[in-house]
Amino acid sequence: MNIKAIIYGAFAYTLITFPIAVIWHVVLFKEKYQVFGYFEGEPNFIIGLLTIIIQGGILSFLYPYVAFSGKGIVRGLKFSMVVGIFFWSSHVLALIAKQTMESPLVFIAMESFYLVFQFGIYGMLIGAIYESAAHKNA
Repeated sequence: MNIKAIIYGAFAYTLITFPIAVIWHVVLFKEKYQVFGYFEGEPNFIIGLLTIIIQGGILSFLYPYVAFSGKGIVRGLKFSMVVGIFFWSSHVLALIAKQTMESPLVFIAMESFYLVFQFGIYGMLIGAIYESAAHKNA
């Protein structure tokens, strides 16, 4: 277990996800997400940040245990694609299943683009972090 790589991976996930989430959901498209029913009142940024830190730690811990072919960025993108699809189903589809939404296809498109962007960047970084750690340990 490479603790340094897990910490770097969690840090990378947090540095990518939190700002992108805030800019996307609260700055650029806040009114649209309010119409979707995404927010009940104002978002709690502290709990959101804590959630993202926990997610980043778990994903970064799991990365070396998932056997995808390839190295570095390619392997990281494969990992993030699978994880992203899981998050997409539990985040996007679950919200549509729980409530009536005015424009569900618009919500699906917006959140899908957001998650592809987020997990695409994370996949490249987690792959590079673990590839670098592997070279240092070799």
